[in-house]
Amino acid sequence: MLQLHNHSKSAPQAPSQDSPPSGPDTDGARTASTPTTSKDANDMNDRSVALVEKPPGIPPPLPPPPPPALAPPPVAPPPLLLLLLLPHTLKLTPNHQRLIQIPLLADRSCKNQEEVNHDLDRLSQYSFIRIYGTDCDQTKTVANAARRHNMRVFAGVYDLQGFPGSLSAISDVAKGPDGKPDWSIFHTITIGNELVNGGTSDPAEVVSAVNKARSILRGQGYKGPVVTVDTFSVLLDHPELCVASDYCAANCHAFFDANQHPGGAGAYALEQARSISAAANGKHTMITESGWPHAGDANGAAIPSPENQQTALASLRKSFDHRRSDLVLFTAFDDLWKDDNSFTFGAEKFWGIHGGL
Repeated sequence: MLQLHNHSKSAPQAPSQDSPPSGPDTDGARTASTPTTSKDANDMNDRSVALVEKPPGIPPPLPPPPPPALAPPPVAPPPLLLLLLLPHTLKLTPNHQRLIQIPLLADRSCKNQEEVNHDLDRLSQYSFIRIYGTDCDQTKTVANAARRHNMRVFAGVYDLQGFPGSLSAISDVAKGPDGKPDWSIFHTITIGNELVNGGTSDPAEVVSAVNKARSILRGQGYKGPVVTVDTFSVLLDHPELCVASDYCAANCHAFFDANQHPGGAGAYALEQARSISAAANGKHTMITESGWPHAGDANGAAIPSPENQQTALASLRKSFDHRRSDLVLFTAFDDLWKDDNSFTFGAEKFWGIHGGL
């Protein structure tokens, strides 16, 4: 699943969103300071001013003291946004909650560099973007677009097909303007997304792949986190996935619990993050996907709507306000190329926080 990690330009760029991101997602959501306007100056220019001569012998009045300077209100760092870019060759399984944003158009064709640039131009308030795989040359196109906005990339390989050769799509991008190795663009590299939850790989295979990937990437100069991402329930059942990862990385959506209301989405995700850390001997946990659909069918008490999506995002941001870098919001835009099944409640296309494309 593609996720939004709470992230902001002022938020820490190591696991954290952040935000997160986000949460999401934000997501918390990104908080921006209110822009200063020129309304007062315009009002002054619109008024006529009369100049009156003072009689002689009367000293001019002292000017009033200047008003005390007001400190600008603090700007809270926004949560990280997770833009999930998934391989278009993904085979979806019934228990795979596909909450992903990928570099595909509605007709499932790959987006080119200009189109990816346009997407990230709309997301420049976030500090990093998460992608899931290497199809459509997405690691390169997203990294190129992210550099234009001083953003980072949460990259990875989606599954273990072609692994470890698939890591080359990531290492090939880790070059600075001078052609020398530069891994600073990458926030985290993940090996697989929900491989155990989807039945694609067993925990032992995933643990082995994470350890192998870390060894390869360290040898190439990458010093950042290497993780595997799975659902919170899988990580609770298999804490060895956390042990193998540099931090616990969990996808968690309250919408898929029929007893949850949007106003509790943040508390729900935070509770699962704490439970995962407790099961993993205190290891740090990031929620690498969380969000709420704005359209679709109800899942019990969990009802999609634009209002409920905003309520859920606000809840996520509030619950992760003290740990914004630990939330990735899902997802940036609606995924019109997706298909629904009996497990997606007619909402698969409609998780976008910033609308459609």
